[in-house]
Amino acid sequence: MAMADVTIRGAGIFGLSIAWACVSRGARVHVVDPFGPGAGSSGGLVGALAPHVPENWNAKKAFQFDSLIMAEGFWTGVEGAGGVSPGYGRTGRIQPLADDRAVALAHERAEKARSLWQGRAEWRVCPVGEMGGWCPPSPTGLVVQDTLSARMHPRRACAALVAALAVRGVKVLAEAPDRGQVIHATGIAGLQELNRAHGRTVGTGVKGQAALLRFDAGRQAPQLFADTVHIVPHADGTLAIGSTSERDYDDPTSTDAALDAVLDRAVQAVPLLHGAEVIERWADVRPRSRSRAPMLGAHPLYPGQFIANGGFKIGFGMAPKVAQVMAELVLEGRDHIPEDFRPEASL
Repeated sequence: MAMADVTIRGAGIFGLSIAWACVSRGARVHVVDPFGPGAGSSGGLVGALAPHVPENWNAKKAFQFDSLIMAEGFWTGVEGAGGVSPGYGRTGRIQPLADDRAVALAHERAEKARSLWQGRAEWRVCPVGEMGGWCPPSPTGLVVQDTLSARMHPRRACAALVAALAVRGVKVLAEAPDRGQVIHATGIAGLQELNRAHGRTVGTGVKGQAALLRFDAGRQAPQLFADTVHIVPHADGTLAIGSTSERDYDDPTSTDAALDAVLDRAVQAVPLLHGAEVIERWADVRPRSRSRAPMLGAHPLYPGQFIANGGFKIGFGMAPKVAQVMAELVLEGRDHIPEDFRPEASL
């Protein structure tokens, strides 16, 4: 059987992950991005691979659960192939519970997680005293601990994929013609193209600002989610904090007082961070489809071609499963994309 050609336009997390899935299935892959790999929001800092709450179950939550379960094998394979660590670790997450209502809701979710998470991960309510020193203060003395959440360093994850692809003979090119099947994973630019073609908002960009601190919480320390802030210890001994969600902005890559406010909230929530050095401030724009779900399947503008876009906030967590279903669709003609993820949901 002849080797299939696949051209992937866009070298963010969706494009690179799909490229790896296609290469792993024996395809000859061409990745094209004039800005290089991880140049947009995929080159960020935070990397909180955190699940939606286990209730009101739907196709999006089920897809994300599958992807988070797949992630360890996916990233172990990438690191093993290219020799570059993505900083992946399924280290869990701790969230303080603010009041009695939050405690009651957390107990309800713990019950639902027992079935929805299929015994493969836990959501439990625990006293602060059982969590050790790396735990945010909690007004109720209780926190949620889940074992499904994982962390990775987004920038390093993209580098790990680039290294693994290079071993298989795939380079990210600035320019190249289409060959074979074509997948557009072009982020904001792709959504703006759809907006212009349809004369309405199909998707938009949401700016996020984040920071990296010199603070080693421990290589296996769980991430924290407190006062709407993600606090993520990375494997390299740094700690990421983020992110803002800004619909209106003038400069997509500048940082400002909005990030200062996030940092202040993080220190208020976790006093251990007081005085930690900020070693990097970062901002970029994340692609958000109108439906808020990933946009996967047949491209609305290019007959016979495909789209993978709109992974707002959950792109890295969704990437292993997105890569799988897109490779199956493009190479094998098998369509396992949820209805809510199809482009039509945002058109």
